[in-house]
Amino acid sequence: MLNFLAIILVLLLVLTLLGMAVRIFAEYERGVTFRLGRFVGTKGPGLIFIIPFIDRIEKVSLRTVVYDVPVQEVITKDNVTCRVNAVLYYRVVEPKNAVINVQRFHEATIQLSQTTLRSVVGDAEFDELLSEREKLNQKLQQIIDQATDPWGIKVTTVEIKDVTIPDSIQRSIGRQAEAERRRRAVIIQAEGEKQAAKELAEAADILSKQKGGLTLRSLRTALEMSAEKGNTIYFPFPMEFTSLMNLIGGEENEEK
Repeated sequence: MLNFLAIILVLLLVLTLLGMAVRIFAEYERGVTFRLGRFVGTKGPGLIFIIPFIDRIEKVSLRTVVYDVPVQEVITKDNVTCRVNAVLYYRVVEPKNAVINVQRFHEATIQLSQTTLRSVVGDAEFDELLSEREKLNQKLQQIIDQATDPWGIKVTTVEIKDVTIPDSIQRSIGRQAEAERRRRAVIIQAEGEKQAAKELAEAADILSKQKGGLTLRSLRTALEMSAEKGNTIYFPFPMEFTSLMNLIGGEENEEK
């Protein structure tokens, strides 16, 4: 009876040790193994065996992590207060460095992304934040990726999502946009008048060089006005008569 109990205890002990010695890792997981506190290698995926009570293994996921950076209140370079948030995409490429070189790499990456977001937006002007967001995204990605490289982390994308500004600033921006639209309208109108004056000058020059050209133009204008206002009759007065009248008047003055 005692022998039977001893065999059962030994079997239980063997099964317990075997359960402690066996690990199974998915395709996207790796195990960073330490033996008596010293790094011995990265294992996985699949079935992994370790020495119980001697080896310690930490599981690291290699999948891309998507993190929504919380809203940060920032003052831009031109003293505009705004609230911005972003989304961060990163993944572990070196499990050994992610475990050995930094404590809790996920929290460290999050804190770094928040600090970098405030710093980059604070160094940019408000107009740049609205119109050149892609440039700021690339700058954020470059800074964070460079800082997390010793941790074995690759930052693939950083995108600024929303920019929220106070109502007073929104009204000021609206007035500025309206003034800009008015300025463009005045410039376009002035350009149109300039082109029209140029065309009219060229037309007048052509008509003045042709004998009877102004008379024909006057007749056409009278015809168009008579067609628009049926009750009014226009009698064109040839421009040549004006020159003739001036000549006669000059002769009369000389006789006097």
